[in-house]
Amino acid sequence: IEREKTLGVVGESGCGKSVTALSIIGLIRPPGKVDAGEILFHMGEKVVDLARLDPKGPEMRSIRGNEVAMIFQEPMTSLNPVFTIGNQIKEPIILHQRLGRREAKTKAIELLAAVGIPSPEQRIREYPHQLSGGMRQRAMIAMALSCNPSLLIADEPTTALDVTIQAQVLKLMNDLRQDFKTAIMFITHNLGVIAHMADDIVVMYLGRIVERAPVRDVFHNPMHPYTKGLMNSIPSLAMTKQRRLLPIKGVVPGILEVEGGCGFEPRCPQTMAICKRRVPELTEVSPGHSAACWIYAAQM
Repeated sequence: IEREKTLGVVGESGCGKSVTALSIIGLIRPPGKVDAGEILFHMGEKVVDLARLDPKGPEMRSIRGNEVAMIFQEPMTSLNPVFTIGNQIKEPIILHQRLGRREAKTKAIELLAAVGIPSPEQRIREYPHQLSGGMRQRAMIAMALSCNPSLLIADEPTTALDVTIQAQVLKLMNDLRQDFKTAIMFITHNLGVIAHMADDIVVMYLGRIVERAPVRDVFHNPMHPYTKGLMNSIPSLAMTKQRRLLPIKGVVPGILEVEGGCGFEPRCPQTMAICKRRVPELTEVSPGHSAACWIYAAQM
């Protein structure tokens, strides 16, 4: 993910989007763990493999919330109900930036103002239940940006918001990305939001990336059968009454239910014999556009 760019991560529920995000900041719940692979994070001239760090160790704690921050799905359950908004925003500032409480309070007020919360001097003393859903989400964004992170992970940040508040939050995140020069990993199942927000898209299925490309390429020329299925299932205002939506058959299987081969094979309309036996690797089909499918791997 390049600085000041937004990477959209899409897929059905259960495809591994949130687990991937949590693995980056070392918050996978036991007995889960990162078993293999790398999570390479560039800190200036230094490259750190986050997968090798102790989730509870001092190095990961210095990165989590400071260099890499996350906006969680539900602001009402993510914010602590017994602490004021101000205390929750000040905590990472005091911990990571070593500021005193007075300076941290001043910065917290500035952050609330930056995310568009009116009367920030008053709101900083209020509790989460005293704020609307949109204001709680803005407070979460302020908390995530409090230490000016290099990477901001947004896990379905507009799920519980109505359409008008969604639009305001998305515009706010775009503006703040430019102001703070932050890269964003935007997780959602809403392809319309991704079209508006992202520079590049990663499509996930069953914990694996099945397609990656610039946003325009994915919408105009999807390669993987799963991505094509997602696009065909989007309602359109141009649709006639005679045309029905084409949903993807079946459901996402559990990770332990897949015995071998491509995880999408049981639901794929273009399956081949090799799909049952081997997992396809991500293959560059055209410049900047990769897909993990035997349709293209066999041609290479």
